[in-house]
Amino acid sequence: MKRVFTILAITGLLLFGAAPKAIAQDAANTEQVADATESKTFHQELKQRFIEGGPFFMGIVLVALILGLAIAIERIIYLNMATTNTKKLVSSVDDALASGGVEAAKEVCRNTKGPVASIFYQGLDRMDEGVEAAEKAVVGYGGVQMGLLEKNISWLSLFIALAPMLGFMGTVIGMIDAFDSIQAAGDISPTVVAGGIKVALLTTVFGLVVAIILQIFYNYIISKVDSIVNSMEDASISLVDLLVRHKK
Repeated sequence: MKRVFTILAITGLLLFGAAPKAIAQDAANTEQVADATESKTFHQELKQRFIEGGPFFMGIVLVALILGLAIAIERIIYLNMATTNTKKLVSSVDDALASGGVEAAKEVCRNTKGPVASIFYQGLDRMDEGVEAAEKAVVGYGGVQMGLLEKNISWLSLFIALAPMLGFMGTVIGMIDAFDSIQAAGDISPTVVAGGIKVALLTTVFGLVVAIILQIFYNYIISKVDSIVNSMEDASISLVDLLVRHKK
């Protein structure tokens, strides 16, 4: 998972490194851009709007996007690896209990990835203490596995809330700068007003876009966690039933 953070961190550094160069190039070629009426690609338009929004607040919003995507990608990879076929696992444990006893069932769980197999192993490991002890171990370790599934999701929700707020703050500061320009000019010039408001509103737009992107990932992750938790609960009930049946 560290590799995911490293890749996204390098991407962010490259973007920040390219931003000042793009600003200088944009300033040097202002007249050429004004004369050119050619259609721009989406990437060019996005880069131009990012530069017009100002490097400070737009940079902070970009950092929120990079960190949020890093957490989202890490969680998606972890949750996909944690997804197992619970019905197949229950059937395999049942067959192992019937043929080789608890040790054979524990070996099946050791060779299976995912939180469900870990919960099964903890329950089987307490089987010599009785079915009630095994059930308590399953319930207790299920809470531990649920915490691992939900790890870092709160940080993702933080970035979802933070991105639009940063955008709004940039808008307010941009509006203040626009009124300062009007005050310095001593006249309400449409050019000054329009330019200042445009720069101010761009931070809000980018903040909302970042929040929308991260919200989509957040909803997917939450639905994935709920699905795995439901599978864990169903499988835990099935395991207790198996232990009761084979105990007899």
